[in-house]
Amino acid sequence: MTVVRALARPLLSMIFVVQGVNSIRNPEPLVPKAQPVTDRLVPMVKRVAPAQVGDRIPETTVNLVRLNGAVQVLGGLALASGKGRRVGAATLAATLIPVTVAGHPFWQMKDKETRAAQRIQFMKNLGLFGGLLLAAVDTEGKPGVAWRATHGAKAAKRETKRGAKAAKRETKRGATAAKREAKDLAREARHAAKLAKAQLNVG
Repeated sequence: MTVVRALARPLLSMIFVVQGVNSIRNPEPLVPKAQPVTDRLVPMVKRVAPAQVGDRIPETTVNLVRLNGAVQVLGGLALASGKGRRVGAATLAATLIPVTVAGHPFWQMKDKETRAAQRIQFMKNLGLFGGLLLAAVDTEGKPGVAWRATHGAKAAKRETKRGAKAAKRETKRGATAAKREAKDLAREARHAAKLAKAQLNVG
């Protein structure tokens, strides 16, 4: 891990850990803003998700806020520690979407100053979202799964072609050797026949 990554990951995850802990300890102040989003999101998730997952989703907004906070704490710790960092970053990015929509709906604000302030907060969250996406795809200079899969397929195809060419060469060499050997045997047979004929003539 480079020094930049060692500094950047904890800095990026810090706000999620702090906010997550606050959401777990004191979720009530967040409920009024979260309620409109959870009322629309939860039924949709329950329809799409498998029954085992859907049955475990909390019904109350308070518990949903706590659950989101717990996920943010776990994701933030994973990103900061480097263990499961990519999954942690992707999870934080996913939790940031409903938080941003619920917390900073600037398009609903009537007052210009309030709208401008909420728009700034919305764009800050977009910046965090972009940073999390970068962290989620950061392989630390190592080949990613997609690259390894593609490269492996190309390497296998290349090796197959090489094997086929080598087999073709060996087959050709074998055929040439067999042809040469057949010629040699035919020559020896003709020579033996001539010798036999000469001996008969002498006798």
